[in-house]
Amino acid sequence: MISADLSAFEDVRLWIFDLDNTLYPRPETMWQRVHVRMQVFIMDLLGVDQQAAEEIQTAYYRKYGLTMRGMMLHHGVDPDVFNAYVHDVDISEIQPNPDLGRAIAALPGHKIIHSNANREHAENVLSRLGIGDVFDAVYDIRTSDYVPKPAPSAYDRVLTESGGNPAKAAMFEDIAHNLKVPHALGMRCVYVPTDCDWSSLGADGTHVHFIAEDLTAFVQAIAERTAV
Repeated sequence: MISADLSAFEDVRLWIFDLDNTLYPRPETMWQRVHVRMQVFIMDLLGVDQQAAEEIQTAYYRKYGLTMRGMMLHHGVDPDVFNAYVHDVDISEIQPNPDLGRAIAALPGHKIIHSNANREHAENVLSRLGIGDVFDAVYDIRTSDYVPKPAPSAYDRVLTESGGNPAKAAMFEDIAHNLKVPHALGMRCVYVPTDCDWSSLGADGTHVHFIAEDLTAFVQAIAERTAV
């Protein structure tokens, strides 16, 4: 039972969903495989040990929003090569969620993905979830010219490409501070909690309008409220 007042969604016609840790709870073992591959890439490229690679990985992620961005800026790494390498992992632990797919499909208007990952990873995940056909478009890190959320230009690029009106848009995100720009643009902002403490920083701010503890139930409730 969703107790929040969902009337704010009645005029929304663009539904923007982040991917990883938002549409599904990313399995810890899957994340660890990605984590290790990032470190191996850094170790091989820079000739450093595992501890130094982990420090570089973490520092770039916190400074730029993506480790990849730091590798591009400081080491001239091709982002497509980096992404192809680090996302080459088994994702079979992700469980299909047809109920979420049906709920998203029932929302009025356009439904899109806005992810800091690449399209190949996004499409693999959506296929595994069994919900790829409910989205009108996938906007990946290439769409924003490899500048990740929360940079304002990343959101601007997606809005331009989708032709969406932010005043009639809603954004669903697992990283609370990634909702600051959508809030400033006039979107309805939904935070999807995870077990990552870093992602929850700022979740009590005014840029978080709703908290969806259970994304499927939350979207189902919105779909029922906005049904025409």
